[in-house]
Parts: sequence; structure tokens; C-alpha cells
Amino acid sequence: MASKLLNIALAVFAIVLPAVAMATEFTVGDDQGWTINFDYEAWAKDKVFRVGDELVFKYTAGRHNVFKVNGTVFTNCTIPPPNEALTTGNDVITLATPGRKWYICGVNDHCANYGQKLAITVLEEWASPAPAPSPSTTTAPAPSSAYGISVSGH
Repeated sequence: MASKLLNIALAVFAIVLPAVAMATEFTVGDDQGWTINFDYEAWAKDKVFRVGDELVFKYTAGRHNVFKVNGTVFTNCTIPPPNEALTTGNDVITLATPGRKWYICGVNDHCANYGQKLAITVLEEWASPAPAPSPSTTTAPAPSSAYGISVSGH
């Protein structure tokens, strides 16, 4: 009985843990944060972004902001309406869908003249592991008594 419960617990753990452990939190710009004169293209180049991951934009509130924009707005550094900006200085964006994503700073000319813009590609989330077989279909080998050791269920 105890081994059956252990198998069930391990199966649940194996299914739940990867979903929790797979999400990654990316601090945009690492130690530099969200700032001007930083190469965000180089920063993002070797990273793999997946659905469920989080982008954290850290900056001094009032000095910068974050807009999620489309590709045209990104290319042209067109500043959206101020009420669409994230402005806390610790803005967390959960990547909810796969595809290309664009972010800019809308303060002054930070996007156009100082490169404060980020473009990433978000991939599908990690595939879920195959479900574990149900305990009723799993049979464990009978305990061996080849060495004179008795195994009991108590």
C-alpha cells in the first residue's frame, strides 16, 4: 500500500513540477535594467523565451516606462497614448502567447535616439510530459527473498 501511494505521489510530482519549474523570469537588461544606451538586441540574442515566462522591466519610475507595441510602432518608435504605459519601475509581463513581441520606452526620445527598445520571439511553452501510467496498470516485481530477507507490507 505504501509503495502504491509513493508511486502516485511521484507521478503527480513529475507532472506538476515541470510546469512550475519551466517558467523563467528574465530581468530585461540584467543588472543594467531598462535603460538608454543598452544593446537589447544583443541581450535577447541567446535567450529562449517561452509562453509562461516573465519579462521584468526594472528602472527608476518617472525616468522610463514600458509600452507593448506592434512591429510598425517599434520600428518607427511611435509613442502610444500615455495611459497605455507601464510605469511602476518594476513592471512584470507574462508572455502569454507565442510569436514576435515588441517593447519600447516612451519617455522623450529614448526609443528613437537611445535604443531603448526590445524585440523578442516567444516560443510555445514546453511540451507537457506524457502522463504516468495509472497505478492499476503498473505492476512491480515481487520482492525477492534470494538473500533470506523477508519483505512485508507492515
